[in-house]
Amino acid sequence: MERVANYRLTDAHIKKALNAAADSDSRVAEALNLVGFPPARKRAHGFDSLAKIVVGQQVSTRAAEAITQRLMASLNGQLEPGVLLSRDEAALRAAGLSRQKVSYLRSLATAVVEDDLPLLDLPKMSDEEVLERITAIRGFGAWSAQMYLMFSLGRTDIWPSGDLAVRVGFGRLLGLSERPTSKQTERLAEPFSPYKSALALLCWHYYSNVPQDAA
Repeated sequence: MERVANYRLTDAHIKKALNAAADSDSRVAEALNLVGFPPARKRAHGFDSLAKIVVGQQVSTRAAEAITQRLMASLNGQLEPGVLLSRDEAALRAAGLSRQKVSYLRSLATAVVEDDLPLLDLPKMSDEEVLERITAIRGFGAWSAQMYLMFSLGRTDIWPSGDLAVRVGFGRLLGLSERPTSKQTERLAEPFSPYKSALALLCWHYYSNVPQDAA
């Protein structure tokens, strides 16, 4: 279940979207001159990508990769709902997962197996419907659903205002003296619709590549 028809958050879309944003806002143009276009971050559509979002919650990228590798090994390379549900808590925790994350992964696997989360239907749903379906699962908040919408479904107008790096990067890009709140970030990003996913990618890219003093 890796390919999604009409996956739109591609390199070509990102370039087109940010060029349009730069035409209307000189601060975006300046940011692009400094750091260039951010690359696409396409991920597979399916259970494994959702499970990896859980694994990556509140840990570094390196730690998440190590835990994922151990988890895959414990599942004989099959990160699938039925296989995960067949393992006991001790086996899953031995991979480095907290008790809470084991619970979240089990809730996700159960939702998929019982079709409360119909993975095959997600690409046909609106952004709001996907958000509602995913956040109904224990352990999945708005941020997790937004990551899936952007990177696994390729949606182009998603704005993860609760993401700290997006808020910091956006504040620096706009030349604000203080980091904007989530609500302020939502308001300030409205003029960039329907290209907010590309803008979020630029904010992450800017955050990672432009020191605060330079901004």
